[in-house]
Amino acid sequence: MLAHGDKVGSDKKTARKTSSNLREKLKRLHLTRREDLLLHLPLRYEDETRLTPIDEAIRQSAGSVQVEGDISDCRIQLRPRRQLVAQLADASGALTLRFIHFYPNLQATLSPGNRVRCVGEIRQGFFGPEMVHPRCRVVLPDTPLPEALTPVYPTTAGLAQSALSKLIAGALAGPPLAETLDADTLARLRLPTLQAAIHLLHRPPAGADAEILEALSTRRHPAWRRVKLDELLAQQISLRQAYRARRGIGAPRLPAAGRLAEKLIARLPFALTAAQVRAVAEIGADLAQPYPMQRLLQGDVGAGKTLVAALVACQVIEAGWQVAFMAPTEILAEQHYLKLAEWFSTLEIEIAWLTGSQKGKQKQAQQAAARTAGLVVGTHALIQEGVNYERLGLVIIDEQHRFGVQQRLALRQKGGAPHQLMMSATPIPRTLAMSYCADLDVSELDELPPGRTPIRTRLARDGRRDEVMAYVRKRVAAGRQVYWVCPLIEESETLQLQTALETHAWLTDALPDLNIGLVHGRLKSAEKQAVMAAFVAGELDLLVATTVIEVGVDVPNASLMVIEHAERFGLSQLHQLRGRVGRGAHESACILLYADPLSQLARARLKIIFEQTDGFEIARQDLHLRGPGEFIGSRQSGMPLLRYADLELDVDLVETARTLAETLLIQTPEQADLHRERWLGGREELLKA
Repeated sequence: MLAHGDKVGSDKKTARKTSSNLREKLKRLHLTRREDLLLHLPLRYEDETRLTPIDEAIRQSAGSVQVEGDISDCRIQLRPRRQLVAQLADASGALTLRFIHFYPNLQATLSPGNRVRCVGEIRQGFFGPEMVHPRCRVVLPDTPLPEALTPVYPTTAGLAQSALSKLIAGALAGPPLAETLDADTLARLRLPTLQAAIHLLHRPPAGADAEILEALSTRRHPAWRRVKLDELLAQQISLRQAYRARRGIGAPRLPAAGRLAEKLIARLPFALTAAQVRAVAEIGADLAQPYPMQRLLQGDVGAGKTLVAALVACQVIEAGWQVAFMAPTEILAEQHYLKLAEWFSTLEIEIAWLTGSQKGKQKQAQQAAARTAGLVVGTHALIQEGVNYERLGLVIIDEQHRFGVQQRLALRQKGGAPHQLMMSATPIPRTLAMSYCADLDVSELDELPPGRTPIRTRLARDGRRDEVMAYVRKRVAAGRQVYWVCPLIEESETLQLQTALETHAWLTDALPDLNIGLVHGRLKSAEKQAVMAAFVAGELDLLVATTVIEVGVDVPNASLMVIEHAERFGLSQLHQLRGRVGRGAHESACILLYADPLSQLARARLKIIFEQTDGFEIARQDLHLRGPGEFIGSRQSGMPLLRYADLELDVDLVETARTLAETLLIQTPEQADLHRERWLGGREELLKA
């Protein structure tokens, strides 16, 4: 009896462990509720409704096919690496089944004598036609074929398609999902109900014609459009609710008196652009409201965002409150500090300067100054323990996408509920802004100040380095300065790239008559500052640098930039780097050195940066290349990225979702909550132990 009891207990323990393992795998796919399974839609479809004779499948040799035959041989081969190899044959011919990764149960499936159906692509191997890692199952000679296309779902390691399909089939057998859009809206948009859409996508109809199958596979079918709209609508509802909730939080009213701003404008040697005037007015109006502003100021490289921030800071300081200005790097923070100190020198505004490199008494003195200073400029040191503000009214975050959500929240929480202005020199394309920044107000600087000289961009293979060197000598002889940018500091075994250290040594040897400096992220703060100060002062002819000079560095006499291994940089980074030149009255150029062979993606990036100078157009094409996930960085950390909607192809649906979100929130808020929860909820567990 004891032995039998132990066996029963062991079975229960095994069952619990199996259930727990399944839950963990489903969690990896964010599948914790029935709704999650229903909205876990196929990546593609495979046609298992017909069998293809092996000889015909070999001849067509394109795309996935289904074959059926008997296993004549199956064995594990150890050379050239361990793999499972089986022979499948029907009346028309034979082929090899090859598995590099396999489990013991697969070897049992492919036992000699078994009749097996296999789905996969046939290729010509060293020993003849073969399928590599096909999907196989044992069948009887009279096993019927499926009546509809077979969906292929996104899955994770250890969760087979068959197991996932079974779970989804169980979810489909349950009650229909409640509809959140009214019949008139669906009729106007020519869309099916959500229940009809997801059922069609999980179970395409038998005998569907080629046009329907094409629409399903390319996600242009009305069922896919309904799913995309629902996904976008959930996102819009969530962000609009966050926007409304913020307006229920109290914040200091900071009306514009204008005296300090007028003094600052009067001492400028240039006039504001119309875009700057408009942005200052928009931000100023927000600051006068009794709820916290959350506005994004975006503009191309050199559009004058820092000046807008300075004028806005004047309004806050004049109202008796403090401003904290945070930048992602010490070089950029120091550039802002020096520029703002110069502008504010006659306005009697106390400015504090905080960075992580400050130690001891200097750090204590600056932290004490930050408590009451009108303007505090620095890096993430602004949010460190020991830094407090008496009356923090505005937080300005430059290059906001470089900071994580927690860092931005930590700074905002230093002052209760201050207003927040985020700045970015990487313009966000309109559709991305509508989708992921719907909880923000956005101001754009869509024109450059007069006097900015156009930058000519040139592409050069690495073999033309001598010509580039000659051009550098010519520019320096004319009194100009040069940046030479490298992607790495030290040699990497995996990426054999020219490094900053090697390049500095090579250029110093090749151009002995030039004064050449070196700056990179691993230098101590004081060393970086000394090198940059020497370059700004014109004491250095050429500065070898890593991407620490990507943003904020302003040297009008620098008119040439050479970028090593430009194929390794992203589009926005190349555009940012290029913007370090062209800041004076001199003709400016940027030379992109690249190494062959180029990947298709690298070739596309270089083509775009060569042809385009408009940051907004570059951003739009960058979105097309990279997708929104990489583009927005960590701003929306915690918010799911879009799975189904495409911001390039589905612009009309983004517009529709924005309008529908406002309508639902006003007319049927309970439906809006249901819709948001369906798509963005899902913390409950799908299976119970």
